[in-house]
Amino acid sequence: MDFGVVLQTDPPAWRVVELAKRAETLGFNYGWTFDSHVLWQEPYVIYSQMLSATNRMIVGPMVTNPGTRDWTVTASLFATLNDMFGNRTVCGIGRGDSAMRVIGHKPRSLATLSESMRVIKDLAEGRKTEYNHTQQHFPWAGESELKVLMAAYGPKALHLCGSESDGFILQLADPAIAEWTISAVRQAAEEAGRDPDSLYICVAAPAYVGDNIEHQREQCRWFGGMVGNHVADLVARYGDQGVGVPQALTDYIAGREGYDYSGHGKAGHEHTDFVPDEIIDRFCLLGDEDAHLARLRELEALGVDQFAIYLMHDQKDETLNAYGQRIIPAMGG
Repeated sequence: MDFGVVLQTDPPAWRVVELAKRAETLGFNYGWTFDSHVLWQEPYVIYSQMLSATNRMIVGPMVTNPGTRDWTVTASLFATLNDMFGNRTVCGIGRGDSAMRVIGHKPRSLATLSESMRVIKDLAEGRKTEYNHTQQHFPWAGESELKVLMAAYGPKALHLCGSESDGFILQLADPAIAEWTISAVRQAAEEAGRDPDSLYICVAAPAYVGDNIEHQREQCRWFGGMVGNHVADLVARYGDQGVGVPQALTDYIAGREGYDYSGHGKAGHEHTDFVPDEIIDRFCLLGDEDAHLARLRELEALGVDQFAIYLMHDQKDETLNAYGQRIIPAMGG
């Protein structure tokens, strides 16, 4: 299993670079950041420094979207970084949540997401492609390679992910939901004539190593609120008893009353009181090292290729150290 770390690009940006560099020395393979340019600093500027400060780490957004940047700009960013640092980028992409809503836009449609993934991947890998009724090509990008992983929760998004993307990002670590979503993605790949085993599966969630479960829950409760934004979209589309959407994913947002993006991804966010302890325990990795290893082995058995830690709590360095010094080696890393 690969391991990644997901960082917010809070100032100072050099702290993000420092954490990425340290994570690589501890055995982490991937360095991700949020991509929400109003709430935090611009990530693509920081990626260049992250790549410069590391030797092997693969870097990219978790996740970007088709709405806040022109797709040709996004593709050029990845292709340029690959040319500079040797194919060490990855593109996580979804319909858009905070980055879009904060500037007054709705998330983009799945049809738009589908088209954007094709354009970005084609251009970033040096192929000619059609964009906005024109033919586009980066003649200098022939050696560039870019995996495009799609974040998804609902049935239609999971189907698109399996049919067209290079892999799947699930932003929660509940084994039951992981099993359902991974199965749906692989089935879609098979129906599309693709090899289901070729998809790269990444699960991302907060991880906090320690003994004070109550404190860990309060530090990670924000994550249930973040996931709740996507679940609310599913309920609006399918209903809370929607076909193909497990109640394990939808029941907990019954008490949700709006959301304040100024606290997005932050411990102590006051708009996450509706998230019950049970959801935090299921969606996140909490407890001592044995508890983390047990959950990681469950996820690995389901076919998860990477676990990425959302490192947004008050024990960043301690959690990185616990993973790097004991948990990753115990998982064979």
